[in-house]
Amino acid sequence: MQTLLRTPLYERHVAAGARLVPFAGWEMPVQYDGVVAEHRTVRTDCGVFDVSHMGEFHVEGPSAEAMLQGLLSNDIGKVEVGQAQYTLLTNEAGGIVDDLIVYRLGRCEYLLVVNASNREGDFAWLKERESRGAEARDASDEYAMLAVQGPRALERLGLGEAPSFTFAMQELVGVECLVARTGYTGEPGVELICHADDAVALWDAVAGRGAVPCGLGARDTLRLEMCYPLHGNDITPETDAISAGLGWACALETEFAGAEELRRIKAEGPARKLAPFVMEDKAVPRQGMPVEGGGEVTSGTHSPMLDRGIGLAYVPATAAVPDTEISIDVRGRVRRARIVKRPIYKREESS
Repeated sequence: MQTLLRTPLYERHVAAGARLVPFAGWEMPVQYDGVVAEHRTVRTDCGVFDVSHMGEFHVEGPSAEAMLQGLLSNDIGKVEVGQAQYTLLTNEAGGIVDDLIVYRLGRCEYLLVVNASNREGDFAWLKERESRGAEARDASDEYAMLAVQGPRALERLGLGEAPSFTFAMQELVGVECLVARTGYTGEPGVELICHADDAVALWDAVAGRGAVPCGLGARDTLRLEMCYPLHGNDITPETDAISAGLGWACALETEFAGAEELRRIKAEGPARKLAPFVMEDKAVPRQGMPVEGGGEVTSGTHSPMLDRGIGLAYVPATAAVPDTEISIDVRGRVRRARIVKRPIYKREESS
């Protein structure tokens, strides 16, 4: 039986009465006061998530940029010091080994933040392809990471505006941390990376500023309303970036693992596409449910903001057009749904 790992904030979650569940080998809070309440707090005010289970790798050396350019789908040459970039770790077939964010810390130094469930596999992938003059190091255990998200996040932290996908090292609420203008909710906010020993002090200070603790349940419903993919559900080593709607994160004019195959898929057009949908009938879609005519739901939930079932599904490319009606087998009953534009949740439509 696997022993579950715990983040430096585990005792804080227990004290707050969080419901803890196994996730990617970690014992993590799925909710505190409830997924719906936490979700709405992030959409209207400010929530804080413990995401210290994420993996962090340093890649540095004079050939670090060249090494990463050959492994990652996006054009890392466009990333300046102090900037970050969403990108994909791809295989030779164009499949998605992982999706991640790369931060350029210095001229020859990068920080990669990867999904917790892929930490070991990603690091092995990098080490096997390490080039002369570049070294990858797994620094995950050295760091803790908090996501502070919501329309009042910056106000509560006393931070000013800054462009998305930028970052800076600064002292925040008395703790030295990397303050990144990134997130997984579609709301304004930051992700804070600090030394593991400072995690409790940072959490307490952020919560003291009025950020409400939120669990992984709300993080999932928030990302799904925005159509952000979840690796292992919507994207996998067997799914390609073009079919998944992530062609924008692939610099196909550069050479990286799988680039030639992705160029072919883009030129020919994918046979299927990952499409967002909303339920027209009352039902909650879930991963693995079949779509009539060929296709499958990869993520599904009940949207707290729209009060209806929503999800992502791979469907034939001809059906992946907004306003196309599809039928989903929900536990043996056919239920109607409609393909919509990304994102599923738009603030102006719900206000």
